Parts: sequence; C-alpha cells; structure tokens
Amino acid sequence: MVVAVHPDARKFLDITAATPPLDTQTAEQNRAGTARSLPLTGDRRELAEVQDRLIAGVPVRIYVPFDAPSQAPTFIFFHGGGWTVGDLELADSTVRDIAADAGAIGISVDYRLAPENPFPAALEDALAVTRSVLLGETGLGIDSHRVAVAGDSAGGNLAAVVAQQLRGDQPRLVHQVLIYPVTDLSSLETPSHREFADGHFLTNRNLRYFYSNYAGKADRTDHRLSPALQPDLADLPPATVITGECDPLRDEGELYAQAMSEAGNRVTAVRFMGEVHPFVSMGGIIEDANVARRLVGAQLRSAFGSANHSIAPA
Repeated sequence: MVVAVHPDARKFLDITAATPPLDTQTAEQNRAGTARSLPLTGDRRELAEVQDRLIAGVPVRIYVPFDAPSQAPTFIFFHGGGWTVGDLELADSTVRDIAADAGAIGISVDYRLAPENPFPAALEDALAVTRSVLLGETGLGIDSHRVAVAGDSAGGNLAAVVAQQLRGDQPRLVHQVLIYPVTDLSSLETPSHREFADGHFLTNRNLRYFYSNYAGKADRTDHRLSPALQPDLADLPPATVITGECDPLRDEGELYAQAMSEAGNRVTAVRFMGEVHPFVSMGGIIEDANVARRLVGAQLRSAFGSANHSIAPA
C-alpha cells in the first residue's frame, strides 16, 4: 500500500529536495544548511521573558510565558538534529508555543554536539540540567515536584534516556514527551525504516551519519544510547509519544510506547497521518506542527495539574 504524504509535508519535501547527503559535507556545512531552514519553523510567540544563561554549567534558554506563576511547573526540552546539527534557534518557536500552551517555564538545553563531543557528552549535559532543576538549584522559582522532560528526534532519545536514568530519584519527573524519538541505534530494520529509507527527508543514509557521529565506538545496544533496549521499563514517568506516518523513526517510537505501556506505565501515543520527519519543528509550513505543539502543551498542562493535586495538602 502506498502511503499518501500530507500536502503540507509534500511542500516541505519539495523545498528540501536538493539538500545533499550529510556525509558529503562537514558538520559545520550541515549546521549552516540547517540554519537556513529557520524561516520554516514558524513565528516566535511573544512571551513574558526569554533569557539565555547557564544551568549546571550548560547553556540553556529559558522561556517564561505570560501566565507562569511563582513556583511554576517546568519542562526541559532537548532539541533534535541528530546530536549534530540542531540548536536552540531550531527549537525556539516550538518551545515558545509549548511553554505558552502548557502554562509552564520551558528550559531548552544547548547540549554539546557530535562529532566533536560524542556520546555520552549530550546525555551528561541533559542529565546535569535536569538534576539541577529537580534539586531546586536554578533560582528560577520552579516547583521541583512539577518537572517534565521533552524532546524531538535525537532530543526525544535524550528525554527517554533521562527519564530512565532518573526514575528512582526524588523529586520524580512527572511526564516525558517523546516526539518521533530515536530509541534504537543498533538497527534500521523496522518496516518504516525500510519503507521510508529515502525520499522522505530523513534518509537511512543520514541516520547512519548521525548515529556514527554520536555513538562513535560505543556499544549501540547500550540502553543509554538505545532506550528501547532497556530490559526494565517499569516505573517510568507517564509519556506522550508523537510520531509521523511517513517517518523512518515511526515504528521504533511506537514500539517503545507500546513497551512502556505493557510495563505498566501510562502512555498516550499519537500518529500524525501523512507527516514526515521533522514536521513538529516546521510550524511555518506544516499546520500539523502547530496541532502537535498544542497537544504537547495540553498534555503537559494536564500532567502538571495532576501532580499539583497529588501533593496538595488534605
């Protein structure tokens, strides 16, 4: 059966069709190419405050929406880009929208990039920021009992691994949002990898480039690289998993959602029909991006509301 690409996604594919394979260019050239796509990410919603600073020595951008209260709920966002080409600017419009819709402070993490800084550098930065937020070390008036993690693609991988690594810690993360996450670097053998190996923006060739940059010589079956290979998925934060129908990462994201659910975790999984990787970032050209951002905001708002209720005095 031939899968129909959404008309908005087709426009995106047409615009990006001439992009050369990433392994034919330097990382710097690929980053410059990614920067040229910024106009496609959508308008930047005005918020009460946006500031760049350090948390645990890691550069971050902090987004405070108009309705952020004292002791505010917070989500920590890890951008996509194959651990190689993404940055705070690429994620800016997405995090602004989610922060406003969630009524929460957003913290976007400018983690170290590969291949200059291979695994586990990005994960170390993600964990350092998240731990600092949970321990109340930021001075931002954050409610440490209402903290979530989120990310797209490579950032979804980091969010999933952080949720696994911190599940026994207190305070607990209250939610994880995984947007077409990479969950298994050891294989490209799912049906969606085979069906969308080429011609749908994120090719298997480019995935191999990203995985080589990030994993380096590490064992790709290590669950800190491939969270789907973690044998114990019990007691994880509730999850929202978003996938695109025409994305090679579709199946591994949905299989991870299913595995988390079967392990007893609360999981909401939503597939956007006809959409390609990285549609959630492309709010300026793909309307489903804005739908997905509102969905994530609503899911986080609900999670923060439930957490607030659970810790309220009797």
